[in-house]
Amino acid sequence: MVTGSARRLGRATALALADAGADVIVHYHNSSGAAGETAAQIERAGRRAWTLGADLASLAEVDSLMRRAIDAAGRVDILVNNASVFASSTVLDFSPADLSSGVQVNAMAPLTLCRAFAAQKRPGDIVNFLDCRIVDYDRSHAAYHLSKRMLFSITRMLALELAPLVKVNAVAPGLILPPAGEDESYLAAQAHTNPLGRHGRAEDVTAAVLFLLRSPFVTGQVIYVDGGRHMKGRVYG
Repeated sequence: MVTGSARRLGRATALALADAGADVIVHYHNSSGAAGETAAQIERAGRRAWTLGADLASLAEVDSLMRRAIDAAGRVDILVNNASVFASSTVLDFSPADLSSGVQVNAMAPLTLCRAFAAQKRPGDIVNFLDCRIVDYDRSHAAYHLSKRMLFSITRMLALELAPLVKVNAVAPGLILPPAGEDESYLAAQAHTNPLGRHGRAEDVTAAVLFLLRSPFVTGQVIYVDGGRHMKGRVYG
């Protein structure tokens, strides 16, 4: 199951998993049409697909999502926590509600799904999507930044708690896709912010996901898919 897989990196990940031979549960929030298109493409590739809608801001809907996924597919062997909210805020102005919303969708919902995934008592893999700026500072999205820092810690904790049955890793994308409303010129203008001086592609992120899934002796790791951006400044030592 890939959360938020109707669009963008979630969709790319779902399609890459299907190309690698997996049947895929396509989770979405509001994008039911796009989720159906993703599922149809997976099925054209010869794999099975299911679409499941759930609002990850709702505790009840998160609590039921893994059960619904298992009911649909029989079991879930891979969980990719991709879905997130990315609201603008600064540490000087975000409200308790802003922080609560970010933590619920970006950290607590993935943790809840991980717990339900582990409750199957089966071998499996979890890959969480972080952000390359978790080691630096995203001052324009402070509540989001804090929630992704939390998910980083959750990833490391679960790698210990769920071993040896379940491997838990993460990918931290950088300059890969433009924000909503921007085009490739945005990426070109930001290319100087990483040591490689260019932007990446969705395929770079999905290759990292597949590497982690295919590596039986790797857990608790984060792969930064960011052209080296994470090495340029470290707020947290």
